[in-house]
Amino acid sequence: MLPVLIPIFLVVGLAVRITSRGPVLFLQKRMGRHGREFTILKFRTMIHSSERAHHPVTTSGNQQFTRVGPFLRRWKLDEVPQLFNVLAGHMSLVGPRPKLPAHAISNVPCRAGITGAATIAFAREETILDLVPKHHLEAFYHSVVLPAKHQLDEEYMASATFTSDLKLIIDSVLRRWDAAVIERLLKTWAYEQGDRRMLSNIAESEDTFAHPSLVPHMDRPAPSEEMRAY
Repeated sequence: MLPVLIPIFLVVGLAVRITSRGPVLFLQKRMGRHGREFTILKFRTMIHSSERAHHPVTTSGNQQFTRVGPFLRRWKLDEVPQLFNVLAGHMSLVGPRPKLPAHAISNVPCRAGITGAATIAFAREETILDLVPKHHLEAFYHSVVLPAKHQLDEEYMASATFTSDLKLIIDSVLRRWDAAVIERLLKTWAYEQGDRRMLSNIAESEDTFAHPSLVPHMDRPAPSEEMRAY
């Protein structure tokens, strides 16, 4: 795949270089198989001076992105350098996304992946998490989002096949995201917190929540079993 993607590497690398100061690549320690740390490679999408102190839970509104950063993140082009992590044996094409050490809630028995079941479900995570009040962000991410991601990945990897992996790769390339899981989690959590302001923000974000089938449930909190199912 790398020879075919060389033009993309060159174009994206040049765009990062000419639109902001700092290195082209962003290097960060992540947790891999059996808790082994490795350095993940990404195209840099944030202002270099702020990267050392960037917020561990990224939203679309709490970081200083470069001019091309949001575009690269929207199309997942910043993840392309991870093909070198795949070649090095740190990652696979499909698997659970590698977590920051502070976000690793379990010992993953398989290689981390560039894409996976939770990647598809939480691809619009940064936009949706921006609706969560800052003082609730860490609690929501650690108590709801991380366990949900773990469960999705664990269930998928337990029955993964070549065909299902290929479908995930194609869905990722074609940007066939499914935000229903994180939307439902956020609505349930907002009801449980009694946060009317957040519920109002969710209702007003029509571009983010475009699932008519979920609207009838807005007049009542979802049962706790429903949240655990995700």
